[in-house]
Amino acid sequence: MTEVEIHTDGACRGNPGPGGWGAVLRWGGHEKELWGGEPATTNNRMELTAAIRALEALRMPCRVQAYTDSEYLRRGITEWLEQWKRRGWKTADRKPVKNEDLWQRLDELATRHAVSWHWVRGHAGHPDNERADALANRGVDELLGLAAAGAAGDTRGDAAGLRGRSS
Repeated sequence: MTEVEIHTDGACRGNPGPGGWGAVLRWGGHEKELWGGEPATTNNRMELTAAIRALEALRMPCRVQAYTDSEYLRRGITEWLEQWKRRGWKTADRKPVKNEDLWQRLDELATRHAVSWHWVRGHAGHPDNERADALANRGVDELLGLAAAGAAGDTRGDAAGLRGRSS
């Protein structure tokens, strides 16, 4: 099983507001950067989207070490998800789970792989988290037309069963 390291981050200018997501994938001496944006979203949705898009890039089952600075993402996938599913996608106080659509997609993707989820402190100088943050901000910038126009995502390193570019 291919070993893949993923670093993800989300960004939002206003919450809600325009947002972006970014991911760095590393495997077998290769790297791939993914990013994108949405015009009206929240930071939590972008954090989830970054993880989803990173896992979607994997074409075959992999052993994944996933790093995020989002406690919402890490705790949601490792602690809360099974309870939400048992309760019919309701929280402990019987309210609908926010971002249910994204949690369901993330759950579906995560079950295809052997994923270990790790939290890292954001904006604390962790190089890969800083790269993911820069990619998330690039997603917002490109969405808002603040960066040079170009394809969303980078196609570097298409080996090890990873899908092509992001959009």
